[in-house]
Amino acid sequence: MIHSVLIIGQSNMAGRGFASEVEPIQNKDVVIARNGRWRPMYVPVNPDRATSGVSLAESFADIYSKEKGVRVGIIPCADGGTSLDQWAVGGLLFDHACYMAKLAQRTSTIAAVLWHQGESDCNDDRYPFYEEKLLRIIDGFRERLDLYDVPFLVGGLGDFLKDCKHSSAIPANFAHINAALQRIPERRERVGFVSAEGLGANPDNLHFSATALREFGARYYTEFLKHEDKNKVFEEKPSADLAIVNNIELL
Repeated sequence: MIHSVLIIGQSNMAGRGFASEVEPIQNKDVVIARNGRWRPMYVPVNPDRATSGVSLAESFADIYSKEKGVRVGIIPCADGGTSLDQWAVGGLLFDHACYMAKLAQRTSTIAAVLWHQGESDCNDDRYPFYEEKLLRIIDGFRERLDLYDVPFLVGGLGDFLKDCKHSSAIPANFAHINAALQRIPERRERVGFVSAEGLGANPDNLHFSATALREFGARYYTEFLKHEDKNKVFEEKPSADLAIVNNIELL
């Protein structure tokens, strides 16, 4: 059976880590959703841009599969540079993620939703509304995908953003976004906040480094354990491409 993980948000969830900085994860029990089917994991797992690289989802899935002895599927739907308004319920990004998740639900059971986003909402006219907008998005995914028993994990923004030159709004206001993210678990059940404190950055001081993303994924998993439903039922579902998942190519 496959326990799947939906990854959503912007570039730091998609992953911009440089693959040359870390050892690749070799785990035949971590797979990726592609075109509605499961494929052996390869980097980048979330190729939203030409700059895509290592993602925190890799280490999260690797640790999950090893500790629980199951196959873990990653459903990649993050998109770099996107704001909460673009993730609004009924919008293209939201509907795309729901469509991908529903396809994955035919052959897996979703175990968690991983969210990292906020840099694009640091503008003065956006950050005051971040908390309420994100709550609506969380509620929307819960309702659309029937994920009321699934942990929804939100990651904090990196401390290094104080030195980011990408936008003057980011160093000025990222702390407000972090404060909003930390309040979200107080208002919804099975929501966890994952701190990014002390994690390093790429030279752009905008994206987490590959080494940091490995650690961030581990932190997401630690937070996941606090919110998982121990009684959640994971169904054995049919998959037409098990041979491909097991690295036997059928040509």
